[in-house]
Amino acid sequence: MKLAHLPLRVSIGAYFLNSGLGKRTLEGTAAEGLHGMAVAAMPQLDQLEPARFAKLLSYSEIALGAALIAPFVPAPLVGLGLTAFGAGLVQLYLKTPGMREPGSIRPTQQGAGLAKDVWLVGAGLTLMLEGLTHGRRRR
Repeated sequence: MKLAHLPLRVSIGAYFLNSGLGKRTLEGTAAEGLHGMAVAAMPQLDQLEPARFAKLLSYSEIALGAALIAPFVPAPLVGLGLTAFGAGLVQLYLKTPGMREPGSIRPTQQGAGLAKDVWLVGAGLTLMLEGLTHGRRRR
């Protein structure tokens, strides 16, 4: 891990670890609410039971957080994971009714929490691109 990546990877990694650990025990209406929001954006997720979805999301966040913090995981690889996860959240923002102002990509007050997840895509792309271009400069 490059020293310059350390603040980005540790801060985002810690955030994901905390979020994933917090979702480990989601059940009942909390899991149903999380699942319902995800299904509204990605209908294929309806195939999963809410509690199973919450567990899978929890494990995914824990794995991504740990990969971001682990110094031996290459920047392009964690960048790819972060970009994919962030893109899913942006899709959730774009497809969930009431998150955006009519005819705009600007968030409503309710959508501001999801709209801010675009930074995950930017951070992921930065890690991917910097990691890939850094290796080319050495050759």
